[in-house]
Amino acid sequence: MTMPRLVAYAMAAIAVALVGAGGWLLTLGRDAGQTLYFVTACLLAAASVVLGMLIVTRRPTNVIGALLTFFGLLAIWVALTDVYTYVVAHRPGRLPVSSLLATVRQGSWMLNYVPAALLMLLFPDGRLLPGRRWQVVATGLVVVPAAFIVLAGLDPAPFPPPFAAAEHAFGTASPALARVLGPIAVALLPGLLALLVASTVAMVVRYRRATDPVRRAQVKWFALGAFFLPATLLLCWLSYLLLDGPDLVVVGLAATLVAVPTATAIGILRHDLYDVNKALSATVTYGLVTAALLAFYTVAMFVAGVAAGRSSPVAAAGATAVCALALSPLRVRLQREVDRRFYPARQAALATIEDLRDRMHAGEAAPEGLEEALRQALRDPEVRVGYRMPGTNELVTATGESFEAPEDATVIRLGGQPIGVLVRGGNTTRELTRELADACALLVEVVRLRLQLRRALLDVEASRARLLRAGYAERLRLERDLHDGAQQRLVSLGMALRLAQRHLPETDVSGLLDQAVAELGTAVAELRQIAHGLRPSSLDEGLANALTMLVRGVPLAVTLDVCPEPVPEDLATTAYYVASEALTNVVKHSGASAVHLRVSRADGDLTVTVRDDGVGGAQVRPGGGLAGIGDRVAAAGGALTVAGQPGAGTLVEAVLPCGS
Repeated sequence: MTMPRLVAYAMAAIAVALVGAGGWLLTLGRDAGQTLYFVTACLLAAASVVLGMLIVTRRPTNVIGALLTFFGLLAIWVALTDVYTYVVAHRPGRLPVSSLLATVRQGSWMLNYVPAALLMLLFPDGRLLPGRRWQVVATGLVVVPAAFIVLAGLDPAPFPPPFAAAEHAFGTASPALARVLGPIAVALLPGLLALLVASTVAMVVRYRRATDPVRRAQVKWFALGAFFLPATLLLCWLSYLLLDGPDLVVVGLAATLVAVPTATAIGILRHDLYDVNKALSATVTYGLVTAALLAFYTVAMFVAGVAAGRSSPVAAAGATAVCALALSPLRVRLQREVDRRFYPARQAALATIEDLRDRMHAGEAAPEGLEEALRQALRDPEVRVGYRMPGTNELVTATGESFEAPEDATVIRLGGQPIGVLVRGGNTTRELTRELADACALLVEVVRLRLQLRRALLDVEASRARLLRAGYAERLRLERDLHDGAQQRLVSLGMALRLAQRHLPETDVSGLLDQAVAELGTAVAELRQIAHGLRPSSLDEGLANALTMLVRGVPLAVTLDVCPEPVPEDLATTAYYVASEALTNVVKHSGASAVHLRVSRADGDLTVTVRDDGVGGAQVRPGGGLAGIGDRVAAAGGALTVAGQPGAGTLVEAVLPCGS
């Protein structure tokens, strides 16, 4: 077992023993107020002890865990001595008066600052900064409080009640020696203050020297917890203004007792739990605003007292309210200045988004430059922006290429609808990414609409090209079929008739006419076949009749539901080919057992729906039958939708505007 873990376990055991001793003392004192005080103090201190044990369990060689345990142990000891003092004062004779405790209490208050100062010196790896001066500071934090306790204990003056009759455990100094030791003890006070300042400087130096973003985040977490110390001073200030006493300081000390260990543990074990830059920036901003309001309130109280001969809390409160209203618009500017110093990445990224938005409105920049702008502002080349195409789940880049988003990508939303994703790199926190996703939502919406328009234009061009190619191919086919079939037969028929005319007296006219009629019948049949390829003859009796004849040839169970209203000729032809192609695909590829074909008319639209229970997964591929049907539907001013997940069947739906 490592030494830090062993020390932490020992101090935790002592803390448990002190809690038990305090419970016994409470049974002697029998005071509800003391009981509440001691229980509250122990609960607050337990956070430090538990977190310290957690750290030494995860980081056995790090002394920070042992320091946190000592932090909690010291708080429990202070509460225990307070309860002991109460019992000695209010229940005389129940306990013996401890001369050692009475002596040590005179200067033991210095120990309250030692754990926090040592944490600032050693956080986060438990090692001092290189250099002899920091070793001197660490040694001074141990020596100065110990020397002050001894010097205060040697003071020959009697102890304050209830220890007035107690003897000095260290003895007393002679009057001549006391005159020498007194100034030394007083000089130790600024010495302790200098050590505390040096500890704070050590934390700042450690942050500036750190090149690892993890180490910087850890130091920021500790600084966030340490910020509760000046916040406690602000509470003390407020307490004197409102209550004429330091009562609110207890709240600040309690918060500090929890905040410092919590921030320390998070910094060591989970530095990426939350965006510490954001929390630190907001804390500093609101701390400065609060300090400004307190200062204005103090001045207002003083001015009101001078003017009216007495203080006027109502006038001071009114003046402070006016100050708060004046500071409200300045808070945003103050937040920017604080962000520039404490959270430069956030300030730079938000300013970049705002600048890009302004330049886009002025026509000086394109919104597609969002990704590159964020990369430069955050100094993170791994940042990526994906755009969700409207009406689909497809993600693309700003150039329209396919985009693969990781699972932890931040979804960009506008009006509650997902419009894209923002992928953070290694230098960007999740919280900052979420904030930037909200800030750039409008830019992302503009880009994806531009992508949709660009894709629609490309689809129209491609559709026109396919229609032209299909038209050329169809004309070539008709020309070939007419030339090789009906045209040849008609030419042959003409020649036969001419031959019959020339050799009428000597030719079997009946045989020639029979042959001509047969050729004519064959030509008519071929022309009908060609015409059927252009338009099914079954449509002559309406769309319902044509679809009924179509489904008779499908070797599946087909449910047919066709609206009875008459349909314009051109839309009926398009609807027929949509149904024909969809049914052909079902038979060839779906493996379905049943198909539902429905043609409905509502709100000026004719809707053709073909749904099967097959394997699903159908897609519109260039050059495929569905692509050709899509072009035909688009040419009619409609829209074709092909949807379906693998294993869940396929839906083919065409919506055609019928105008009435």
